[in-house]
Amino acid sequence: MADTTDDRPSSKVARLIDEYDLEGLGDELEVRWTGDGVERTSLRDLADYFNKRILEQALIDAGLSALESDVDSTYRNLTDDDISTGVRTDTRNRLEQNGIDVNKLESDFVSYQAIRSYLTEYRGAEYHHLTDEEKVEKDLQSIQRLMTRTLSVTEERIEKLRETGRIEAADFEVLLDLQVLCQQCGEQYSIAEFLEGRGCQCQSA
Repeated sequence: MADTTDDRPSSKVARLIDEYDLEGLGDELEVRWTGDGVERTSLRDLADYFNKRILEQALIDAGLSALESDVDSTYRNLTDDDISTGVRTDTRNRLEQNGIDVNKLESDFVSYQAIRSYLTEYRGAEYHHLTDEEKVEKDLQSIQRLMTRTLSVTEERIEKLRETGRIEAADFEVLLDLQVLCQQCGEQYSIAEFLEGRGCQCQSA
């Protein structure tokens, strides 16, 4: 849902998206929250993500490095309770020396409540709660993607080691057999059988 409706409550998040010229961020936040085709992101994590995008744009406008590692460390230094006063002060001074109004920047950071209000009240987004069956299927798909990735990476690493003479190997095939063992009855299942069968049969017997 695009930010095109006029008759809506005021929103700090919407204002900041315009102010920092973050076109498309509203759509991205909604997709991440609803889990529409992607792993769903919590409101708290979305607030951190949004704040980092604001910080990233402020760094870019000031001509500073906006690599992900720089944004993450700077955000942590400004917001993490475990950061020492000295580190926080040094970070603020560095930003201010490069023309960034740190007080304004920090006041622009939003809470998860602001993100929730923006998504539900301003954009009219709704989170579809997955049924038990949908959640099991989604998690199984995630595990299977990880298994496929693990196989691919393993084959690639072995091939590179063979090509560079670090190991001796003829034609090979990598096998990945993920099993779930019930420690109560001793029954063993493939991960697909275990999840699709809703766990071990001994629990429903």
